[in-house]
Amino acid sequence: MQHAVGVPLPPPHGGAAGWIPPAPQGRPGPGPVPQEPPVPPPWPAPPGAVPGPAPAATTGHFPLPPAAMALPSAPSYAPVAVLLIGPAGAGKTTVARYWADHRGAATAHISLDDVREWVRSGFADPQSGWNEHSEAQYRLARRTCGFSARNFLANGISCIIDDAVFPDRPVVGLGGWKRHVGPGLLPVVLLPGLEVVLARNAERTGNRRLSDEEVARIHGRMAGWYGSGLPIIDNSQLDVPSTAQALDRVVTRTLTGR
Repeated sequence: MQHAVGVPLPPPHGGAAGWIPPAPQGRPGPGPVPQEPPVPPPWPAPPGAVPGPAPAATTGHFPLPPAAMALPSAPSYAPVAVLLIGPAGAGKTTVARYWADHRGAATAHISLDDVREWVRSGFADPQSGWNEHSEAQYRLARRTCGFSARNFLANGISCIIDDAVFPDRPVVGLGGWKRHVGPGLLPVVLLPGLEVVLARNAERTGNRRLSDEEVARIHGRMAGWYGSGLPIIDNSQLDVPSTAQALDRVVTRTLTGR
């Protein structure tokens, strides 16, 4: 379910960017101490660029070493962040986990629902009625996922996040994720037919199972991604390994610019 995204994360611990600590007391040294230039965040090389090692980066107040990973069928690239979009019952979580498990490069799977359910006592279930508490917990989960993704990328580890992002709320949804993770986030839509998502939803239990009416409404809104320019995978007739292979082809084409 798509809802408003929280504000960007605050500056790293220790103050705002560009803050310079006061000089120590005592006699001055032989000359001014040179300041290190700001370090750009690691991100995949743009299409056509020559791949190279990722620069050093700092996340929070922990210095992280440079690193680079490789796709199994591509040259060495900096780590990539994928946002797998789709309606309830599309198989986002299953496919994302399988893709992360079987890549030829270190990859993390970040599930929005899993992070949201870290809250045990006081969990605000939207199915019991959408309110300010469930809204706040969704915002917090997305910010947490975004921070985790940036940490993985800075450590040279790719990541895939799954979420239901609606095309009719681009600023809140897709735009929000790009603010949390970075402008190089690669969105891919997983959109099987309505009959498929209804059947898969019927197999669910607990608070992740929705009514048929809600599933149909979400699926109808997701159809707006057609014509958006985003890559769309119809996995109605594909099993999980075949869908993960299709996803890998999409990611590889994007990174190689082909």
